[in-house]
Amino acid sequence: MTARSSGFTLIELLVVVAIIGILSAVGTVAYNGYVGGAQKKSAESMLQQIALAETEYYSMTGEYYVSGDTCSADSASSTAVETNLFDGSEVIDSESDFNFCVYGSTIDFTVKADNGDGCVLTLGRNGSINRSSC
Repeated sequence: MTARSSGFTLIELLVVVAIIGILSAVGTVAYNGYVGGAQKKSAESMLQQIALAETEYYSMTGEYYVSGDTCSADSASSTAVETNLFDGSEVIDSESDFNFCVYGSTIDFTVKADNGDGCVLTLGRNGSINRSSC
């Protein structure tokens, strides 16, 4: 009489674990690409919202809000944009990887979004978005 085993062999278990590992590695890379793309699109949308707020600010004051000739996008500049253009409302997502600032002159402006990893988005008064290293 022969005894039959109803379990899995070690080789079968190793093959299944290897397949699951490969699938999870591919899924993680795809997910990270999706998240990065979604954050860029969100930042582009925020750039356009800031440009619209600049137009409203100009119609009320006769000049554009700018923080200076140049700017470094950081959390303080993002807060300054919210305070001056959105009346302190928390419009800029604090969990976003991008920080925003506005620079230029009182008759022209550029909005800058920087994620700190080299991806810089800029939007001028003409409405075109420049993507640098994104």
